[in-house]
Amino acid sequence: MSIFELAAILLTLAALLGFLNAKLLKLPTTIGIMLISLGFSLLLILAGQFFPAVERMADTIIGQIDFNEALLDVMLSYLLFAGALHVDLSDLSNQKWVISLMATAGVLISTFIVGAAVYFLMPFFGLEMAFLPCLLFGALISPTDPVAVLGILKKAGVSKSLETKITGESLFNDGIGVVVFLVLLEIATGHQEPTAAHIGHLFLVEVVGGIAFGAVTGYVAYLLMRNIDNYQVEVLITLALVTGGYSLATHWHLSGPLAMVVSGLMIGNHGRALAMSDQTRHHLDLFWELVDEVLNALLFALIGLELLLIEEAFTVNLVLLGLLTIVVVLLGRLVAVSVPLTVLRPFRGFSQGAIPMLTWGGLRGGISVALALSLPVEAGRETFLVMTYIVVIFSIAVQGLTLKPLFERLNRVPRPVAGSVE
Repeated sequence: MSIFELAAILLTLAALLGFLNAKLLKLPTTIGIMLISLGFSLLLILAGQFFPAVERMADTIIGQIDFNEALLDVMLSYLLFAGALHVDLSDLSNQKWVISLMATAGVLISTFIVGAAVYFLMPFFGLEMAFLPCLLFGALISPTDPVAVLGILKKAGVSKSLETKITGESLFNDGIGVVVFLVLLEIATGHQEPTAAHIGHLFLVEVVGGIAFGAVTGYVAYLLMRNIDNYQVEVLITLALVTGGYSLATHWHLSGPLAMVVSGLMIGNHGRALAMSDQTRHHLDLFWELVDEVLNALLFALIGLELLLIEEAFTVNLVLLGLLTIVVVLLGRLVAVSVPLTVLRPFRGFSQGAIPMLTWGGLRGGISVALALSLPVEAGRETFLVMTYIVVIFSIAVQGLTLKPLFERLNRVPRPVAGSVE
């Protein structure tokens, strides 16, 4: 089957799922599409018990899609740029210390807590795994997913400062999480000695290099846009910036996601204010909003359909462990949020609902699934993939749907604290 035929099937399916959600469930688009695609997968699995050819055909089609490549190498760059395009740099600057600590120390804290807890819990469910692969699971499940967060926060109605904290952290912590994951993966597979020099070099190249590259390419695109007034060409420049910039960053082993976030922030702030006419701003926003909606629909449909490929790995014990892992991940997130906020509390105030909202708003999504798929078999790929899938489905469906009610409940009765800010 050709790439065009696969794309045709996925787009048609995503459109159908989106239509069913709009007519029947009326949930936020990403959540509704994922839940319906999950139901569709379960129906195909059930049908396969009576008509094996149906399930085999579905498995063959879905099996031709490399989820890891589709997300990390294709969709992610456009989704991150589209998300960063609408983030105000001044708002981000006001929350820089909170975001920085949660995106770095928070990821490391959560990685260790989740990894250690899973390591000690596994024997109770008849499973055995070395400590290092468990840390790998902690690393892939700890970063909050910017795609899931950005898609759901739009509908949640949370306060601006809280939205900036959650959005800013999710845009940046995946770069740190991926570096931690890569370091642990190299150690686990024996490809690299775990020296401080190597870890520092990897961090500098991936994170610092990615940020610098994004700033340079974003500035070049800004200069080009400032010197013309043609919205068709300016939209094309941003498309080239994302496509070419991400490809080049990946080729040079820089963090493509961080590069796209920085480029998006630059175009969405300096570019929007100084290089675009009103007509260009209007068309650019419409274009990237459409790209964002279409790719989100495809991504969350794929997450639901991925169940078809991993159904055989599900066992009772593994499902029970996965459900318990949801609690472990939330506790790890709670500590990862509480530590930075406690450190910063003497220097600034926070609203009383900040910690529970940041904890519950730390959604996991497609990035965690993609990283789990990249695990080698000897590092517990099937086991951790099922656990990741359970956590991600809970995160998007349950946390995503209850984020707005939680915020409304926490803010129902104002409890002013002298000098506090969010």
